[in-house]
Amino acid sequence: MTYPQTNLAEKLPADTYATDEDFCRVFAEGLDDLYQLSLLLTGNHELAEQCFVAGLEHCIQANEAFRKWARSWAKRIIIQIAIRELKPRPRVASPFLIPVAIRMRDLPKDGRRHFQLAAILALEDFERFVFVMSVLERYSEYDCALLLNCTRGQINEARSVVLVQLTESALSVGAG
Repeated sequence: MTYPQTNLAEKLPADTYATDEDFCRVFAEGLDDLYQLSLLLTGNHELAEQCFVAGLEHCIQANEAFRKWARSWAKRIIIQIAIRELKPRPRVASPFLIPVAIRMRDLPKDGRRHFQLAAILALEDFERFVFVMSVLERYSEYDCALLLNCTRGQINEARSVVLVQLTESALSVGAG
C-alpha cells in the first residue's frame, strides 16, 4: 500500500519559520545570554566567540526552526557546536563516588545567579557541559545524554560530582 506524500512545510504559512532577520534579532537581543552560554560551555573567551559566531551563521543558513522556537534553537545550535569543538567525554566512574540525590525542582529557578563563574569554568569539560545543559539550561537527562553521546547514568553521576564541587567551592569562598 502506498501513502500519498505530503510536504508539511507546504501546508504551513510562510511566516511560521524563523527568517534570517528573526535569528539576527535573537542573537542581537540575546547577545549577553548567548555569549555567556558559549563561554560557560567552552571555558574560554576565544572559543566562546567562535561558537557564538558559528551558531549565528548556522541559524541564518539553515532556517530550520519555527519562529516561536528561534531562541531555543539558537541555544541548541550553540550547544551542539561547542560539543563538536570540545568533544566532552565522561571520566571513568570512581568506585568511591557517593551519589547525591538532586532533584531538578529543588534547584533555584534561575541557577545562573547562584554559582560562581570561576568555579564553573574550572570544571572538567564533560562535567561543565552537563551542569550548564542540565541545571542552567534545564535540558532533560535524556536530551543531555543524546547530545553528549553518553548514558543518563553518566549524566546523573557528572551532575552529582559538579554539585558537590560547586557546593564545596561556595563554602570555601564563604569561609574566606
